[in-house]
Amino acid sequence: MLLELFLTLAQDPATSGTAGDDTQSPVIPVITTGGIEAPTQPKGRSRATITTLPREERTSRKGPMGRISAPVRSLVGVRGREENVVSGVGLVTGLNGTGDSGELAKLMLDNFLLTHNLNVPVAALKPENLAVVHVEASLPAGMKPGQHLDARVSAIGDAKSLAGGNLIQTELFDMAGERVYATASGPVTVGGYAVTGESASATKNHPTVGTLPRGAVIQREVPTSVVSEHGYIYLDAKNSQASYGNMVRIAEAIEKLYPGVAEVLPDGRSVRVAVPRDLPPSQYVAYLDSVLQQEVKTENLARVVINERTGTIVMGGDVRLRPGVISHSALLVTIAESEQASQPGPLSGGQTERLPRSDVNVTEEDRALVVVPGATSLEEVVDVLNVLGATPRDMIAILTQMSESGMLIAEIRRM
Repeated sequence: MLLELFLTLAQDPATSGTAGDDTQSPVIPVITTGGIEAPTQPKGRSRATITTLPREERTSRKGPMGRISAPVRSLVGVRGREENVVSGVGLVTGLNGTGDSGELAKLMLDNFLLTHNLNVPVAALKPENLAVVHVEASLPAGMKPGQHLDARVSAIGDAKSLAGGNLIQTELFDMAGERVYATASGPVTVGGYAVTGESASATKNHPTVGTLPRGAVIQREVPTSVVSEHGYIYLDAKNSQASYGNMVRIAEAIEKLYPGVAEVLPDGRSVRVAVPRDLPPSQYVAYLDSVLQQEVKTENLARVVINERTGTIVMGGDVRLRPGVISHSALLVTIAESEQASQPGPLSGGQTERLPRSDVNVTEEDRALVVVPGATSLEEVVDVLNVLGATPRDMIAILTQMSESGMLIAEIRRM
């Protein structure tokens, strides 16, 4: 109706100016309508891209590939000198609003105050500056009461950071929880930070785990002795050096020094050393030290250690390969999902809709069969595997299949 009124006034001679008139009537603009332009629709797409950097060729110095001599102390551990872990549950105070939000911190603080003859209503306690933590320390054998050692602290609840906190004195028990072997208290050192704003946050490392340098004090000694009640010293092989050859050579080296005192136990992982009956207890440590200083030629273990999380591969010196044929092609699949909004035009009566968008890319290599010759040394094994041109993560799958087929003469251990 308004548009028709304007058009009528524009065409009326009484209101329109004519040629020759001295007076000029006001000009009424003519309003026209056009089509309504719809909003621009989004055209972006999500993508997922995996980039493989070129291989960096590194040269290494060639060293001795045979057996290397090492002292006995590097291959074995002395039974009775093990570390013991003591632990407890404590409370960290003084946090700047980054503590727990639950009731556990309140209850523990209430118990702590009651031990100091302070009765405070639980509802009046604020847990934002408190955090319930697990405290543990490694107690070496032979440590005496009063000596200090480091302790580790980790949050149990939903605390965001332990930075700036102070651990209330906490008792550290043995595994059975019966005896207190140490106490821990003091400021917590955190190797990271957590900064939070209204719409963004930044975190470095793990601010909910910290240490107490020399914060634990030993209260009880763990009784230990390197000589058993039957007069023997037991040398147990370390996990990375446990082989029959190493145990035999250790026993032979001890026999050359003290004839008739050493023998390999039937389990193949321990050497029992007899202590001379006429040796006074004051000389036990000197006797053991002379045994541990003996040099033996260690055995190169045929072992491949694989860490699938990091793509790390470590091979021992006696790894060998049998000849065979390998075909390995990498299959790379990338999928990217995204949603786009479709906006209707103004006054169109339409509704906003979400449109799913997917971007799928599949890349498959086409590789021919590769003849793998046998390899009788670690250097030849490396040269053969480099011919395949596989990435470390692909090499993990190749080595696993080679071991299953019998081509790889080695033990595979996964971390």
